[in-house]
Amino acid sequence: MRLLSIIGGLAFALLNVLPTIAAEPVRFALCYDLSKAYTFVSPQIAQAARDYAELLNSRGGLEGHPIEVIVEDHGNEPQRGIECYERLKREGVMVFDMLSTPVSRAVLPRVMKDGNILIQSLVGRGDAVDGDVFKWVFPIGPTYWGQAANDIGYIKQKADGNLKGVKVAFLYVDYPFGQEPIGILKTLAQKEGFDLQLFPYPLPGNDQASAWTQIRRFNPDWIISWSLSNMHVIASREMKRNGIPIDKYISVNWLNEVDIKNIGQDAAIGLKRGTNVAGGSSQPLVQEIIKELYDKGKGNGDRKFTDDVYYNTGLAMYSITFEGARIAIKKDGWPLTPQKIKDGLESIKDYGVNGLMAPITVTAQDHGGGGKTRVEMWDGAKWVPQTDWIAAFQDVVWNVVKEQSADYAKSEAQK
Repeated sequence: MRLLSIIGGLAFALLNVLPTIAAEPVRFALCYDLSKAYTFVSPQIAQAARDYAELLNSRGGLEGHPIEVIVEDHGNEPQRGIECYERLKREGVMVFDMLSTPVSRAVLPRVMKDGNILIQSLVGRGDAVDGDVFKWVFPIGPTYWGQAANDIGYIKQKADGNLKGVKVAFLYVDYPFGQEPIGILKTLAQKEGFDLQLFPYPLPGNDQASAWTQIRRFNPDWIISWSLSNMHVIASREMKRNGIPIDKYISVNWLNEVDIKNIGQDAAIGLKRGTNVAGGSSQPLVQEIIKELYDKGKGNGDRKFTDDVYYNTGLAMYSITFEGARIAIKKDGWPLTPQKIKDGLESIKDYGVNGLMAPITVTAQDHGGGGKTRVEMWDGAKWVPQTDWIAAFQDVVWNVVKEQSADYAKSEAQK
């Protein structure tokens, strides 16, 4: 009897364990640039995605299914991004993230044709928020178009609501990422009456001297900069050389604490950035990950990155993405399909993103989720918010979105 009891107990235990072991994973492909242009940010975002997946897996995964995060390098080369997509698609992956504007643009037509999911958070073409046209693309969170519009919204606040005669310089690396906001900035300049001038500089971004000489002559009230990593450091030196106050500078979100350190904490006082997420390791989810993973030696990278705004960016992106997949399983059951995941993502409503972003609502028509950012200023020791989470000029942004997405739909129909 005792033997039978032991065997029965083991059988009962196995019955409880086997479903967890046998559950198929939900797979996410992060085809990232891990070797060239985006190495200043891609490791932190991949690390955050893996950490959050591990935390959720320790608590049962997504409705009982473990999360598998696959990270591969495309070197910011569109063809390698396409190869990564095609290979993992054959292996059954349905959700892809390229974290690169040129690579996302290259892969997008294939994703649309195949009916898979492309996560395009914080990169890529701004009109992809139009879910009526880009049915399988999810640029959840603020696009570059929305972020640029919000920067103009901030400048309008500082100008007491009247932008007429205000001089705005747009400094950008002459590359798809840098060029992305130009259309929306020109539209807003025409509507609001501010004087917009464009100042490109070439890759790899080390030679900005000519652009800054021209900016000095223009003598702008504000400088909006679409630059990356060390490009900001070079910009700060050029501003000093040309006698331009750094408090005129508003950076795109790709500027972090490492860049501030390289500029100099005191030299950077007054510098501003638009940000999509709340930074710092004091965020509750970051603290939870530190406690459950890093304090136990289980982290998926260097602990120092957990105090980086780019790490929080990864947590925000994958908090949303994993939530969409969780909703899909809960709503429509297993096995997952791209259509179910699409429906799940489009069912996200007032999701607080673990406090890392403004609440997100995604619909079949709006794949962006609201587009709110805020402007922060470096005070010598920390970032101080200068605005609430805002989404400015949404009517203008969406007019341009609809125009551009209609052009895309028309061109695709003619192929």
